[in-house]
Parts: sequence; structure tokens; C-alpha cells
Amino acid sequence: MKKKINRIVMIICILVGCTIFLYLQNNLISITEIKITSSKIPSSFKGYKILQISDLHNKKFGDNQDVLIQKMKSIDPDIIAITGDLIDSKSYDAEVSMQLIREMVKKYPVYFVTGNHEQWSGKYNSLEKELKKYGVNVLRNEHVGIRKGEQEINLLGIDDPEFGTGNRDEGNIIIDEIKKAKIEMQPDRYNVLLSHRPEFIKEYTNERLDLVLSGHAHGGQVRLPFIGGLVAPNQGVLPKYTAGLYVEQNTSMVVSRGLGNSIIPQRILNRPEIVVVQLN
Repeated sequence: MKKKINRIVMIICILVGCTIFLYLQNNLISITEIKITSSKIPSSFKGYKILQISDLHNKKFGDNQDVLIQKMKSIDPDIIAITGDLIDSKSYDAEVSMQLIREMVKKYPVYFVTGNHEQWSGKYNSLEKELKKYGVNVLRNEHVGIRKGEQEINLLGIDDPEFGTGNRDEGNIIIDEIKKAKIEMQPDRYNVLLSHRPEFIKEYTNERLDLVLSGHAHGGQVRLPFIGGLVAPNQGVLPKYTAGLYVEQNTSMVVSRGLGNSIIPQRILNRPEIVVVQLN
């Protein structure tokens, strides 16, 4: 009898432990700091911090996004870049995301590009209207100059290729969007691109972009020790670009693991993440 009770207690402890572990994997936010060094970065931008938020998918972190907002304030970035999938097309709730947006814009310039879920939701026009109402800079195949002191860098933003028309190759859509974003751009400046999709690093490199901030891959959903992500949209099993810094020729690409989930509801060894990119 005692042995049976001990076994039941052990099973209960294991179940409770697994429940806590899985909860923390989906809800305990990590902060990843990545330093980018380039001779093209203007001297006045030394130490410049870009806070990257990606793939929120309507995820809640505390009441009114309090947990996420406190993390943001502790970082105190120069600007915030949202690299797509702010909402989820299957569980659309724009207000959850707007709670975060309303706090962001009180103190920081916020820049946003679309992800595939913005297109799939069928409600993007109303979302964009809300974002602009609160002063978010929505970049749709265009660029802006970011000034610090007397110096500037270029910030480009392109749509997710799901916004492209027809049955065109997605790589060609990406190239066309980048070329459109470059119109009337000062080419000799340091160029930062916001683009949801990391799998197009070849196109980013060919277009001579210095730094790319991406998401979409959700860190591979499950991260295997010594291997990396297990599966990612548009990259399949054992994807190449899931998290962290990748360098191809003169292009550096930062891929955020993101914050929320969509089709697969659980993260394992892959906690939600916000990324701080520091220019040097």
C-alpha cells in the first residue's frame, strides 16, 4: 500500500513539474542582446539600441501586457521595430496587441512591418488604421531616415510576400519590394531592413543590405540541444534560420524567436524572446 501511495505521489509530482515547465516555456520572456559592428555605422549611432518585437500572435503577458511593457522599459531602447505577426489570423484579437502599442508609443518611436498573419486575417486594413492612429510608423515597401545628431541611417520595411499578387515566386516578390523601398534612398548610408521572413537571406545579401531584422520561424518551435530548431514555416524540418545572428557576405541578419505561438501551441527549450540589437 505504501509503495502504491509513493508511486501516485511521484506521478503527481512529475505531472505538476511538467505543467510548470511547459507553462514557463511559453510565458517566461528572455532578453537576447546582439551587438552589430560595422565601419558603415555612423559614430553618433554607437550604442544605439533597437528593440525587436516579433510574432506576438495576440499573446498576453500579464494584465494589459504589463510583463512585456516592464521588460521594454527596463531596456529603454532608442526605437522599437515590430517584424510582423502582431496578431494571429486564427484567434484574431487586435485589442490584445494594441494594449502593448499604446504603451510603446508613449515614449519610443515604433516601426512596423507586416507578417503573413496580417494578410491571412483579412482584417489588415483596419489594423493598419489603428496602428497609424497611435503614431506607429508602418513601412510598406518604403524607407525612412533615422537621425541621431547630424548623422542618419536608412530604415527600410517591406511587406510579407503573402501581400504579393498572383502566383509569383516569393523571392522575386521580395526583391521587387526591396527595390521599391530603395527609391530615392541615400545608398551610401548604413541600411537596416525590417522583413518578416528570414529564409530570403540570399535576396537580402544580393540587395546589399547591411542589417536585416526578421522573425517568422518561432525559433524552430522546439529547440534541440546542439542542433537547433526542429521545424519552421516555409523552411520545414531542421530549418537553417531560426534564432540569433547570421552573417552572409556583408549582410548581418538577426532572427527573433518571437513571443507567441500559432499552429503549434507549445514551445520547448525555446522561451519567448525580445531582442535588443545594439549598433557599434
